[in-house]
Amino acid sequence: MSSAQFSDSTLSTLWSCPQVADIHDAALAERVQHKLDFKTKPQGSLGLLEQQALRIASIVGNESPQLSAPQMVVFAADHGLAAQGVSAYPVDVTWQMVENFLSGGAAVSVLSRQNGVALNVVDCGVARDFEVREQDPEHKLPKADEPRLWRRKVAYGTADCSKGPAMTELQCAMALRNGAELVKKLPGNALLLGEMGIANTSSASLLLARLCGESIETVTGVGTGLSSEGLRRKIAVLKQVLDFHAGVQEPLAVLAAMGGLEIATMTGAVLQAAAERRVIVVDGFITTAAVLVASRLQLHVLQRCVYAHRSGEPGHTRMLAHLQAEPMLDWQLRLGEGSGAALAWPLLLSACTMLNEMASFESAGVSTKR
Repeated sequence: MSSAQFSDSTLSTLWSCPQVADIHDAALAERVQHKLDFKTKPQGSLGLLEQQALRIASIVGNESPQLSAPQMVVFAADHGLAAQGVSAYPVDVTWQMVENFLSGGAAVSVLSRQNGVALNVVDCGVARDFEVREQDPEHKLPKADEPRLWRRKVAYGTADCSKGPAMTELQCAMALRNGAELVKKLPGNALLLGEMGIANTSSASLLLARLCGESIETVTGVGTGLSSEGLRRKIAVLKQVLDFHAGVQEPLAVLAAMGGLEIATMTGAVLQAAAERRVIVVDGFITTAAVLVASRLQLHVLQRCVYAHRSGEPGHTRMLAHLQAEPMLDWQLRLGEGSGAALAWPLLLSACTMLNEMASFESAGVSTKR
């Protein structure tokens, strides 16, 4: 039995969850579909691009949607469970990659820069402090096109959840609130999700297994590149965690017991972005885990989400199925960071451009189908 006696009702007294309303608008959807159907093309011939145009229009509530000031937010934190050997990389990689994000050398850095997406890096619980730098918004306005570091450290990583809860209730509530408050400070109407944290595929697998009733063997992958022996050890450790926290079932309680500080902060950010009707571009396995938790608190969060890709992690396919989500790309990406979201961003811009600028049969003087 778990030593954690958490409940969602207790956590709710420490943190006020943003309310996410139903944005379904049949009349708006009908107008957008009519626009799509009478563009100079056979109906439906642009496939999923048309579906994304309709989805974006529904999220922003406008039949001629514009996406502005996109914000990539990479949530970073360490995991105490890494001490059990569930990752192929040492925990120092978390802070080293944060430095790489900020210096502009990581995949998410170059792809965000290429596509005109502002890069924000959030220290949610990295086991190391970072020097004050020019990009820190709290100290000085950052230079244009340079990454920002947001200091939202709740703890120096989570505790080892194979021996106790990953977070206290207060830590979990603080992380959720930090995520929501951060989104309020960001401009634009699109939030692209990224993450960094050695051992966070383990947390994502645990959240999926407990919240969706999946077998841990089915949803656990090699993460950063475990050997077959390493994968067997990882699964054995995750089984131990699930057994230890067998009595924890409610979404926030599960998040506190077996999640990560970056996942909790991201969950708060997702809920706030959904409440503000921002387009939420979901990256891979770990970011989808945050969406899963958020959707168990406010179901209509899912109306605001666009899924960038299907990860090479086996659990991601099962998680997407539970969310009834269709990803845009299927390129066997499993880097994380938000790299898939950055890659998918130009396609979302194309969807809006097509909807707003492509001629209709009538305006172009083109004959319609008989």
